[in-house]
Parts: sequence; C-alpha cells; structure tokens
Amino acid sequence: MSDRSFADRSTKKLRLGLPKGSLQETTVKLFAQAGYNVRIQSRNYYPDIDDEEIECILIRPQEMARYVEQGVMDVAITGRDWVIESGADVEEVANLEAPWPNYVPVRWILAVKEGSPFEKPEDLRGKRIAAEVVGMTKKYLAAKNIDASVEFSWGATEVKPPILADAIVDVTETGSSLRANNLRVIDTIAESTPRLIANHASLEEPWIVDKIDRLKMLLLGAISAASRVCLAMNVPRTQLDDVLELLPALNTPTISTLADEAWVDVTTVIEERLVRELLPRLVAAGARGIIESPLNKIVG
Repeated sequence: MSDRSFADRSTKKLRLGLPKGSLQETTVKLFAQAGYNVRIQSRNYYPDIDDEEIECILIRPQEMARYVEQGVMDVAITGRDWVIESGADVEEVANLEAPWPNYVPVRWILAVKEGSPFEKPEDLRGKRIAAEVVGMTKKYLAAKNIDASVEFSWGATEVKPPILADAIVDVTETGSSLRANNLRVIDTIAESTPRLIANHASLEEPWIVDKIDRLKMLLLGAISAASRVCLAMNVPRTQLDDVLELLPALNTPTISTLADEAWVDVTTVIEERLVRELLPRLVAAGARGIIESPLNKIVG
C-alpha cells in the first residue's frame, strides 16, 4: 500500500491507525484474536490487513489523536493519556483494556526523591518538574492553581530528581522503577488504557459507523475472551446441583443429555484464574472428564 492510496478518499475504505512502538505487538495479537490478519513488514508504515474495506497506517501513539482529529484517519488505537496530552477533539469509541502487555492500566504519577521536603503537590510551587507529558502536567497544575516550571524530558525521567528536577511526572504500571530509583509518589495525575478513538466527521457517514461498530464488537469480543476459558464436564444427574453451585458462570451453564441418561454434559465459561482452585472441587463434587478449552471471542 502506498501513502497516496491511504490519502485517497475516492475509495470506500476505513482508514485505521495502528500504534507503533510498545503497543504494536499486542495490537497485532488483539486483531488476530478478533479475526484479522495484520502483517507489518520492516520499515513499512502501511501494514497489510485481510479486509478489503480497511487500510492501515502505523503511527506513534503520541501523534495518533491529532491525526484522527484532522481526519487523516477515521479510527485509531492510542492511549487515553495521549488523547489528553494532545488536547485533540476525538470521539472515544471503546476502552480496550486487556490482560496483555502494555494493554493493562497505567498511571501517570507525580513523584519526588525519598527524603525530599515535598510532601504534597502544592509544595512544588516555583519548582522544576520534568515530564514527557508537558501538556497533561500543565493542565493538572493549572487545575490545582500550582505555578511551577514544567520541562520536557527526553527520557530517563526517573533519574532526574533531585539534581536536574525537583519532581517528575512519569508513567508506571507496577511501580518497580520508582522503587528502584528511590522515588516517592505524591499524587496520580491521570490513569490510562488503550482506547479506540474516531474522527467526529467520519462518524457522520453510516457505512463508516457500521464498519467501526463491527470492528469494535470483534475487538471487545476478543478482549472478553482473553481471561476466560470454556469448561466442559460429565456430571451424574444426582450430583448436578452440587456441581452447579460451584460454577461462577458468565451465563447460565449449558446442560445437555448424554447417551447414558444418568449423566449430563455441563459446559460453562469461567475466569481462567479460577480454574486451578475449581477443578479439584468439581471432581470432588462428582464431575468427570473435565475439558478446559481456550476462547477466541465472547460476543453478546
């Protein structure tokens, strides 16, 4: 695909922005689970996708919301943090939080060096704050009526206090980097997950809305299935109630009659994290021939 074809609006195609960088690998995995084959070749910013009604472009998440606002793309995936940072006026279509690398929630935190005299955000009036998200940080400070100098950080932000900055705004998922660098959090300025965003004008075209709705349904269906599995088992009718009491089903379990009328087949969907503790209890309750199967999508 060439950049000219992507810019051409004479063809009826949904222009989709995919995030380059940390979100890229998981995004391709998400699309695969949703039923789309996305192929990204080295040094090619126009990935192939096995849907003739979609064309893709690979862009850094930091820039994505701006291009969606401008209408260069109809729909895209980027972090909520970068929508806030850019100030772009876009429509949020879906929260794509998922239990996969870089798709879990992250926090942008205000932190200082352990042992510093700063205990609360207001203590930073007149001080220097290093941040990659300068716009977000300034909005946060303005809302709290705190006058401080905000400097853009090109990286290694966590090592800057107390010599290069009095405080930092940095992103964290687990807090391990903060602890490793002897930093103390004094506030959270924003929380973020990947979002599916759309251009307002694009959402006025019915065929685009229909295409986005179908894409959203499949992506969210894949995410819903990410942490769940299907359990199928044979259960004696006389012990069916005991087994059903143990099942935290997503929906009512499916119960089917077997050739031996003294037994039934029970099929249900549960959180994968529960399986380890649940299986021994199911066996003790009378279930036999238990099969655990992965899921690709849960829709509806």
